[in-house]
Amino acid sequence: MNGFLQRLKQRKLVQWAIAYVAAAFALLQGIDIVAQQFGWPEGVRRGITLALVVGFVLTLVLAWYHGERGAQRVSGTELLIIGIVLALGGGFLWRFAAASRKRDNKAATVPNESRLPEPAALISEKSIAVLPFENRSRDPDNAYFADGIHDEILTRLSNIAGIKVISRTSTLQYQSKPANLREIAKQLGVANIVEGSVQKVADQVRVNVQLIYAQTDLHLWAETYDRKLTDIFGVESEIAKRIAESLEAKLTGREEQGLAVKPTSNSEAYDAYLRGLAFESRTSSSADDLAKATGFYERAVQLDPAFALAWARLSRVNAETYFDGLDTTPARRAATERALNTAQRLQPTSPETLLALGYYEYRVLEDYGLAKATFERASQMLPGSSETLGALALIARRQGHWDQSIAYFERALVLDPRNLQLLMRAAETYDIVRQFPAALKLYDRALDITPNDPDVIATKACVYQAQGDLQEAAKLLAGINEKTSNDSSVGIKINQLRLERRNTEAIRLLQARLAQFYFDSEFYKGVTQVNLAFAQYLFGDRADAKITAEQARITVDPFGRNQPDNAYLARLLSLADVAVGDKDSALKEAERAIMLEPRAQDAISGPGFEENLALIQTIFGENSRAIQTLTQLLQTPYIESGIYGMPITPALLRLDPLWDPLRSDPAFQKLCQEKQP
Repeated sequence: MNGFLQRLKQRKLVQWAIAYVAAAFALLQGIDIVAQQFGWPEGVRRGITLALVVGFVLTLVLAWYHGERGAQRVSGTELLIIGIVLALGGGFLWRFAAASRKRDNKAATVPNESRLPEPAALISEKSIAVLPFENRSRDPDNAYFADGIHDEILTRLSNIAGIKVISRTSTLQYQSKPANLREIAKQLGVANIVEGSVQKVADQVRVNVQLIYAQTDLHLWAETYDRKLTDIFGVESEIAKRIAESLEAKLTGREEQGLAVKPTSNSEAYDAYLRGLAFESRTSSSADDLAKATGFYERAVQLDPAFALAWARLSRVNAETYFDGLDTTPARRAATERALNTAQRLQPTSPETLLALGYYEYRVLEDYGLAKATFERASQMLPGSSETLGALALIARRQGHWDQSIAYFERALVLDPRNLQLLMRAAETYDIVRQFPAALKLYDRALDITPNDPDVIATKACVYQAQGDLQEAAKLLAGINEKTSNDSSVGIKINQLRLERRNTEAIRLLQARLAQFYFDSEFYKGVTQVNLAFAQYLFGDRADAKITAEQARITVDPFGRNQPDNAYLARLLSLADVAVGDKDSALKEAERAIMLEPRAQDAISGPGFEENLALIQTIFGENSRAIQTLTQLLQTPYIESGIYGMPITPALLRLDPLWDPLRSDPAFQKLCQEKQP
């Protein structure tokens, strides 16, 4: 053995082994990068690894055989040792290869749903997230231009079926050039990241773009584009095409044509369009944002009447203004339709025109069957869009297809996993069907994105109220006050105070809000006045309730004249009538709200107007009718538009003083004791 060790030293076998292992490791790293770039199958990489292992053994044999000059080449004992090593190594490699083949064959026969792959294996190599583009212009006001270029590139990429593209809302929270690309890619579920910057000086524009494989920080493609403002239109399409080529995504003929479309030849019109897009695309557009977006889109179509994309966006923003109740006049409805008709005349089959049509049918006509068919067509043309899936989810809710709605939301969240609005609407849908644990998980996901968002926190508290956990709800609502921007969040705090039977504090909160808060619209001020009048009535302050209710009528009446068929306004008027003690008028308005929006027409909000009628019946002593309605509602998925913001539950019936007049009735007591449906 001493002689054998001496020969190892003479022939420098250890040095050879170390050198070979180092070289082989470096080679494997390079091969891994190349294999990922060109999509080599796993079998090729495995074969190379096996060859290197065999090469290691052969290298040691050759090093021994050709040792130092003049040394004995090989003895019989040494030949035996070498033979044993080769035999053991060959047997090991054969067993390893056989086990690998068996594992692969087994995986091929197992259905997809029963496999448990590593998370990385679920990420498609043809998946990307486009991070916000950096504004390198000296003028910070040019940020809209960088945002617009970023949005347009995303739109074009979402038209390509062969690429999974994370939507804009999920990427906006990240920096333009973050250091932790691998972690961001993991959060978004993508393999590749696109970074970029835009510099605009006078009529000159420079766009820098780079495509990065996040796992290894390898730059797959990069390019700089210097263009005049009049030539910028083709850059977004060229970038999208180059990204598709780098990811080896084949474009169909329709996709090629879509990328080649030039939206406008007027640089001023395009600039106005990008400004409008910046305001419309804000995460939570206010009434002021929508108004500014409308103004810029109108400017764009004035400069270029053939700008179909701007006409489509103008129709959409008008439809949103109408739907949100900010302006439901016939003039606004006509403006929505006129912009849509123009877009249809110019580009009847474009995805943007289809989206505008779908939103008109959904938000203005409230024809959910037509809207569903339109968004399904748009989804086929925009396979990478979470927007169409989100719209289909909302439509399915209106039609009472709850499981279908949840499935659409889940698909949309795959494409847009950090979209706060999608998460909140999906959670709300779980609230509607009273699946509260699932809803809480989604609210927690939303809070991971915006940890201190008071609106998300308040909505989560609403779930605990529905489950009867007022202590947990109170903790979450501690920071909600009269200056909180969202009326819904303040309403949830009012509910909490009423459920805790602290009605005096609820009245003070509403009074402080009316005195200190600036409302975006007189309509929302009227809503708060009605809520205050109703709270005063419940507390027994009938004189103040009547005064407040009359003030609310003055505020709300103009909206009622413009919107005679608005069920929500009819509900508001019914509560104002309660506050002045007018039983007949209150019941009439509550019944009119149900007629205007019955559950057969709108499954999500229709039953909520029935709950409002049950409340008014309870207040005026029609207990048996109220209990009959509540019995049906406990088995009905819906969302209440005024009292709770979610469907009634046994816990809410037990706790809320609104239902105190019913407590002695055995039928009502049974409802309070029933298990959650």
